[in-house]
Parts: sequence; structure tokens; C-alpha cells
Amino acid sequence: MAEGFRPSQPSGARRSPFAGNLDRVPVKIAPSILAADFAHLADEVARVAAHVDLLHIDVMDGHFVPNLSFGMPVIASLRAATDLYFDCHLMVTNPISLFEPLKAAGANLVTIHIEVHPDPTRAAATARDLGLDFGLVLNPATPFEGVAPFMELCDLLLVMSVNPGFGGQEFISSVLSKVEAARKLVEGAGLRADIEIDGGVTPETARLARSAGANVFVAGTAIFGSPDPVAAVDRLRAAVDGME
Repeated sequence: MAEGFRPSQPSGARRSPFAGNLDRVPVKIAPSILAADFAHLADEVARVAAHVDLLHIDVMDGHFVPNLSFGMPVIASLRAATDLYFDCHLMVTNPISLFEPLKAAGANLVTIHIEVHPDPTRAAATARDLGLDFGLVLNPATPFEGVAPFMELCDLLLVMSVNPGFGGQEFISSVLSKVEAARKLVEGAGLRADIEIDGGVTPETARLARSAGANVFVAGTAIFGSPDPVAAVDRLRAAVDGME
């Protein structure tokens, strides 16, 4: 596994006695390369690598969402340039078909949309068999009840706070109730899945998400759109570190 990140729950260990307060759940910052300068992608990643915990990679197929983004050659090239943990968010209609090539390219975690696989049991098993960590994604309009029965399968739950497919959108605050429900389930059931928020994340919205129970913060424009990405990471971490 790449350095710099460890899932809060190791693969294969679905339960733990964890039921700690929020201040015991580690904060993790995940810059999204969708907002980086593609002409200098390795340099952009290297600039922030020592200051972040993992790298968020949005894989789009032009079907589940209108845009196309990164294929295996880009991910493999980045893997040769960094040992950051690769969190691959699959905005695609056939995610299982990508698991094996993603693993070969250097992915560590795959997250798939519950809207694509309402029963993700087979997808989770396929990911595990390949040595990948596994997670689920909820769009803003999808209720938490869609993923609740499958939280034991997850190393990470990603709650989208924008509609998927485009960067630079405004944070949708109504999704915070789903973050709260996820945190309550994780702690009440003794699970150790990370809870990630993605979309419109700034120091101000990150504080809201942290208060609701998120511990992994995806930020693209707020980091790579800043004149000083490292300072932007530091501001984001300072906004959420130490909150209870």
C-alpha cells in the first residue's frame, strides 16, 4: 500500500470496538487532481505531497456523467511519480470492469456509486480479491438508506456535496444530514469506515462537514486553484483539526 494514508479500518476487518469521539477520528486531506494543471500534473502533485494524506482521482466515462477525465495511462504515470495513496472515485456505469486495470495502474481504493450498483456486494468482493480497498458513493439526491445496509463492506463512504462530473460547484449543505447519519451508524455499529466529503470544500464548508462527522476532505479548486496550494492545504487542515 502507498505511504501517507491508511484506511481507518483495514481491509478484511469489518468490525472493531471503535466508538470514539470525533476528535479521535483522524483528519485526512485529499486534493483532487481534477482541478490541477494537467500540463504539469506530476509537479502539481509533488508540490503538495508532503502536506496531504491521499490523492483523489475522479475517473469519468462520459456516460454516468457527461465528462471524460483520466484513464489508466495517466494514473500509472502518476503512480511512478508519487507514493501517495490513490483514492479512485469511479463515476462510471460499469465500474467492476475497471478494477483490475486500476489495480495494475496503481490504485489503492475504488469507490463506486450506489446509484450504479444498488447491491454492491459482488463489487466489494471483486475489489477485495484484487487487493483493493473498497468504498461507496452517494449523490446529493440519494438518501443515506441506500448505502446503510452495506456500510460493513466499506473502507470509506464518500458523500457528494455537489452533483458529480464537474469541478468548481457550490457546496450543497443539505447533504450534511447524511454525513451525520453515516457517522452515527459507523460509531454505533463499531465500524471504522472513513467518511469523506467531496464538492465545494473550503475551510468554511469543511468545518460544517467535520462537525457533522466527516474526516476525509476532498478539495480541488480550493487547493490547486490557489496561488499557494500548500498554504491552502494548511488552511483547510487548520479549519478542521482539533474539532470535537
